[in-house]
Amino acid sequence: MSNAIIEGMDYDLLCLVVNNGAGSKALQIAKKNGVSGGTVFRGLGTASNSALKFFGLEDVKKEVLIMAARKETAETALDALTEKLQLKKRNRGIAFTIPIANLLGNRNCVYKTDAHGRKVEDIMHQAIFTIVDRGQAEEVIDAAVAAGSQGGTIINARGSGSHETSRLFSMDIEPEKEVVMILTEQHTTDAVVASISNALKIEQPGNGVLFTMDVTNTRGLF
Repeated sequence: MSNAIIEGMDYDLLCLVVNNGAGSKALQIAKKNGVSGGTVFRGLGTASNSALKFFGLEDVKKEVLIMAARKETAETALDALTEKLQLKKRNRGIAFTIPIANLLGNRNCVYKTDAHGRKVEDIMHQAIFTIVDRGQAEEVIDAAVAAGSQGGTIINARGSGSHETSRLFSMDIEPEKEVVMILTEQHTTDAVVASISNALKIEQPGNGVLFTMDVTNTRGLF
């Protein structure tokens, strides 16, 4: 077994959004292809499909799976997941990878103080992450769809910021949050971000956080 030191910038973050109940199967497929492990979150998917909206089914339960793996391993696992989960068919899920600048917690990984994320060549898609108070995720989705997005995935979370201090019986309370993850084509990202910003006033203190990341590979987008 090699004990070579590995820099985190050789790693990718592999993200999947699959139908409820498929997260564990996806994790097992990834492990069989060299990924050491991952984390599954429960989420809520939204879609702009008019037929689903007609039947009130535009919001559906999803599972979000994130895994860190060396770039070559992530690509192999992504291909296997695409085949086994049939991600080339509609409504089977989406997957994408994001370069990691630093990673700790994986065997032999070391923190590199001057690390920079790998440059993504020929950017086709970007991921927009927006963190807002619980109950505001739909406003984020509505603003994104108004700017041309197909929808997104909502993940429940908790958070604490300098503008959100509250206490109950002398105990700090972490406000309930929602994380909205949206994939966009690169040329529409600015418009989607501007629409979300205008709707939620993200620039004002305490109204949320938004950040974008370049995506290297995507599967399941139509």
